[in-house]
Amino acid sequence: MPAKNTLCLWFDGTAEEAARFYAATFPDSAVGAILRAPGDYPAGKEGDVLTVEFTVAGIPCLGMNGGPGVPHSMAFSFQIATDDQAETDRLWNAIIHNGGEASACGWCKDKWGLSWQITPRALSAAITDPDRDAAKRAFNAMMEMTKIDIATIEAARRG
Repeated sequence: MPAKNTLCLWFDGTAEEAARFYAATFPDSAVGAILRAPGDYPAGKEGDVLTVEFTVAGIPCLGMNGGPGVPHSMAFSFQIATDDQAETDRLWNAIIHNGGEASACGWCKDKWGLSWQITPRALSAAITDPDRDAAKRAFNAMMEMTKIDIATIEAARRG
């Protein structure tokens, strides 16, 4: 039974490849049912993948091979909370080294154009510190980063 609410993500023929990458990269992720076209259609042939059910970090998704012309934007992103630098590095590097690109402040984009925020829990704690000066120092340090460096964030937080 499909989830009541599922994110539908549009791909240009690469939904299965993307779903398999996400399932191999992120904990609590998997590839589910793959729907193949039962006959030829204007944009493809019988047997082509139409949709792929998958989960990313527990979030149900449907990858739809809708064709070209509908790119992803930063207006939608997955935010993945990481527990330490090793997890931050592993996820960041998996995305970047698989055809993705780095951005600022822990953001990156995968090769399919989806945006990701690889956000250490230590960063979230630092920028919400009740000591507003400590929070500001951590925030300012983050603003200079691409991938988040937890040691630098914690040093800035301490002053």
